[in-house]
Amino acid sequence: MRAPSDLNEKNMNIYYKIWVDCLVRMRSQEINKDSWKRKSMIAMTIAMTYNGMFFMAILQRDILGFSFYWIDFPSLPDREDSLINIFILFVLPIFIINYLLIFRKKRYEKLIEKYPSYNGKLAIPYIVISIMLPTVLLLIFVFIIQ
Repeated sequence: MRAPSDLNEKNMNIYYKIWVDCLVRMRSQEINKDSWKRKSMIAMTIAMTYNGMFFMAILQRDILGFSFYWIDFPSLPDREDSLINIFILFVLPIFIINYLLIFRKKRYEKLIEKYPSYNGKLAIPYIVISIMLPTVLLLIFVFIIQ
């Protein structure tokens, strides 16, 4: 059995490999020459936000049976309440973590040297699956099961 530190290191290696693959792929495209960092941050933050929301939905609804990860704004309409919650509880923390681990003090430069790029073969499937899987499952649940 592996020690917890080994698992954490392996998970971080996967995280960094996907990030490096995204950064290098974005940087290699002429259209992104001035915006590859920003576009990489947006794409990866969106994908990770979908993963976080999907995980929390399963944890709260199917495993625990109750919701605990929500801030109630009773004075706001439901739509605005949901948008603010998604931003505060998912987008913002993921954005900050990504910034601190990838972009702070240009850490991405060291990561690009350390980890190989796969020409988008890691980042693109990660982003597409992260967005499509929860969306497809939600549509199946809404239109077929109910």
